[in-house]
Amino acid sequence: MNQGKEYGSLAGISDQEAEELCQALRQRVIQVVSQTGGHLASNLGAVELTVALHRVYDTSKDRLVFDVGHQCYVHKMLTGRNGRMETLRAFGGIAGFPKPSESKHDACIAGHASTAVSTALGMAIARTQLGENYRVVALLGDGSLTGGLAYEGLSMAGQSGEPLVVILNDNGMSINASMGGVAQHLAKQRLKPQYLWAKEIYRKVMHATPPGRALHRAIHRIKEGIKASLLPCSMFENMGFQYMGPVDGHDVKGLTHLLRYASTVEGPVLLHVKTVKGKGFRPAEKNPDDFHGIGPFQKESGALSQGSSGESFSARFGRDLRELARKDPRICAVTAAMTAGTGLTDFAKEFPQRFFDVGIAEEHAVTMTAGMAKQGLIPVFAVYSTFFQRGYDMLIHDIAIDHLHAVFCVDRAGLVGDDGETHHGLFDPGFLKTIPGMTVLSPASLDELTAMLDRAVHHISGPVAVRYPRGGENQYQANHSDGEACSLRSGRDITLVTFGTLTGTVLAVADRLAKDGVSAEVIKLNQIIPLPTDPILASLQKTGRLLVAEECVSLGGPGEGILAAAAAQGLSLKGATVCSCGEGFVPHGTIPQLRALCGLDVESLYRKSREVMTYGR
Repeated sequence: MNQGKEYGSLAGISDQEAEELCQALRQRVIQVVSQTGGHLASNLGAVELTVALHRVYDTSKDRLVFDVGHQCYVHKMLTGRNGRMETLRAFGGIAGFPKPSESKHDACIAGHASTAVSTALGMAIARTQLGENYRVVALLGDGSLTGGLAYEGLSMAGQSGEPLVVILNDNGMSINASMGGVAQHLAKQRLKPQYLWAKEIYRKVMHATPPGRALHRAIHRIKEGIKASLLPCSMFENMGFQYMGPVDGHDVKGLTHLLRYASTVEGPVLLHVKTVKGKGFRPAEKNPDDFHGIGPFQKESGALSQGSSGESFSARFGRDLRELARKDPRICAVTAAMTAGTGLTDFAKEFPQRFFDVGIAEEHAVTMTAGMAKQGLIPVFAVYSTFFQRGYDMLIHDIAIDHLHAVFCVDRAGLVGDDGETHHGLFDPGFLKTIPGMTVLSPASLDELTAMLDRAVHHISGPVAVRYPRGGENQYQANHSDGEACSLRSGRDITLVTFGTLTGTVLAVADRLAKDGVSAEVIKLNQIIPLPTDPILASLQKTGRLLVAEECVSLGGPGEGILAAAAAQGLSLKGATVCSCGEGFVPHGTIPQLRALCGLDVESLYRKSREVMTYGR
């Protein structure tokens, strides 16, 4: 296969050419992801489905809406980006998720689950309201059906009458499993193109006259009774969809025929497709979870090309929580489809009765922890910062008003790297700040995480969050977790304030300033909500100059609170600046690249500190 080859329209290719293309694209996916890392198993499972979609739909005009979007690599290869796939998830390169600014073929942003049907329905309604002519199709995985938003979208889409196709890519669930040989035979007959076309013609003829419509209703009732006795009930049909399936998701010929029919139906259609996650790469088929999101690996064996560089915050959290749970039977762990990612695999094995994976349902998880806390348990919900955003209403209504003691371990806080805008954990300091009674702790090292987790579980009342980054600790590995804030270095010329793993960076800045004869006081915040301003204000009384370094968006961050507290105290600062991730969204790239982009690396913070030193002179 020509690795850099770009593809044109697939509308005219033959079935044999489509099968050969699928084989080539599957190898291309393996080759690219083995170099760049990324979502392998999900993309391998959707190769034939993606090719079939591109044979039927013109995605430059028709709207193909991905759910989550981690299965979009083949789509990108087929829409003018194949030659750039080696830049996948690299700084300035191709994003790992759909991105409209990257291509007109990407209908919308997609990085979180369960959103596709609602988005697609909105597009279909816009098409009808504006009198435009394009088709809409939503592609979601069975895992997305663990999220309530998916059902909200399905419920309205099925009743809307809007022509749109929802494809359920089922690679794990057993939805509407057929019972017995007769039922399986009837299911196959219902999916034959001849039957589908005949059914559509019959419907149009019978609806042409009032007697025909009456006869159609009577026959329909009889047919539904027979079908109900032989075929399992489809909740999708009850919602208003014309249900088709389940069908082989690796039969590109059959999928193409069914999609062509589905795209002509005057109403909502749900196509249930059965696929194998990791299809065509034995290591991924055998261990699809391990190859869902993976770093660079060896194509021959599937072994990772580079090992882990030490213990991660997630792993330390899982170890510490097990130790706490051994001593306190009230402690339970909750996760939202991220058991391995949040470090809870061993907890689940050791305490299966005290471990709860709720699926992709963060809202439910937060409210469930409210019930657990209300009745005397100590629930610990481990969740990525970007997904924690979904539980904001529940935090206020179900947790905070009643001041319930629930612990939220916010993983992937700060910049997360190559997953980009949809996954950076930059907003939790701002939205958690607005919740009355909330406490937020921010460890800067693994040992501080151990101490702060114990503090959160046993020594703080009400809701408490412990936020920590993806990966492991950096040059700062000490433990100064006592108190709400601590001074790591005394100084007289400028006050440097930070929290989390930026601590090591800020200490390096202080070292560089010292070589210039500038004495910097370094204050590390152990707690960012409520903000401990007293030690900072005391330092500012000495230095009169301030630099805050924070790995979050500027709006609602600790820097704003420090400046407000200084103003309220009537402090007249000679110079002050807040260095953050700004007010917008940060793209994908490595953590060092993104910190440099945001001005949070040593060199940038050093220059900013020198600028602050010039103010007022």
